[in-house]
Amino acid sequence: MIPAPISPRAKPRAIRRPSTASRPRTASWTATPSRKSSRPTELYRSARCSSEAEKYAEASTRGRCRSAGTFVRQSNVAAMSQAATARTIVAPLSKRVAVISDVHGNRHALDAVLDAIATEQPDELWCLGDLVGYGPQPNECCRVVAAHADLCLAGNHDLVVLGALSIHDFASDAAAAARWTQSVLADDAREFLTGLEPSSHRDGVDLFHGSARDPVWEYVLDEEAAWWTLNATSQPLVLVGHSHVPLAIELEGDELGGGLARGGTTVALEGARRLLNPGSVGQPRDGDPRAAYLLLEPERRAAFHRVDYPIDRTQAEMREAGSRGAARRGPLTTW
Repeated sequence: MIPAPISPRAKPRAIRRPSTASRPRTASWTATPSRKSSRPTELYRSARCSSEAEKYAEASTRGRCRSAGTFVRQSNVAAMSQAATARTIVAPLSKRVAVISDVHGNRHALDAVLDAIATEQPDELWCLGDLVGYGPQPNECCRVVAAHADLCLAGNHDLVVLGALSIHDFASDAAAAARWTQSVLADDAREFLTGLEPSSHRDGVDLFHGSARDPVWEYVLDEEAAWWTLNATSQPLVLVGHSHVPLAIELEGDELGGGLARGGTTVALEGARRLLNPGSVGQPRDGDPRAAYLLLEPERRAAFHRVDYPIDRTQAEMREAGSRGAARRGPLTTW
């Protein structure tokens, strides 16, 4: 499905382009042991979220769709015109790449997505972080992703279970899930998570769990966050996760456009620079409970996909895990 083009939005208020030295990059990000009311690096002196995203972040997260800023109020994202064959190619991918994010310990959703991805025969699999948190099978999800992913980022939920972030920075449900996950996390899963970073780079693509401004915490859910990330990076394609909301944003000249990318949406990777969010595997928050993934194709397009999975089985396992863990670390919350 290729939705009809929409008029791009006017440029939001000007945001100063950061210097190269100030841009958060994988090599410069280091986490220190968490201390009360502390942040790992200078990175966290920047604003964590926009006002809309902050409301989203502070809310109890159980898979429901919430207010998510200007872009999410769009009913669909539109590709820029694909008819202009002379336009500059933005993402000259030589490989077919499947992109997933925000698995959150939901093994059934992960299995369903990987089964669907296998039929596409991608050359590589990239994961944008948050393998654990909320869901009942953190160890299994870490092992599956470790075995299949060619690239994987660390998300904020991964970092907090390692002690790299303060658990007090999380909402109550997320904090309870993190404590439970810490109590059951296996050594091999911990070792895998320890080796991950919240941002990375591939030829023509910048990848962040959150955003370029703050790859751990910031939600890209409004115009300012999207504008900042696109202007803080130079690659033609930027991939982000964290919000659990599939998005396709384009920046062409001074005009920013795009929005929510529903399952079946196809976006041409030509002309404008793009910021894409594949959505969440384990806990979607866009009103569609199906697991989400993104396919980047050498034919210069990106396709957003949704996959059914047995939600009732995940919910039952969460109740069982919460019952077992209540005496130790507090119950796991069902969504």
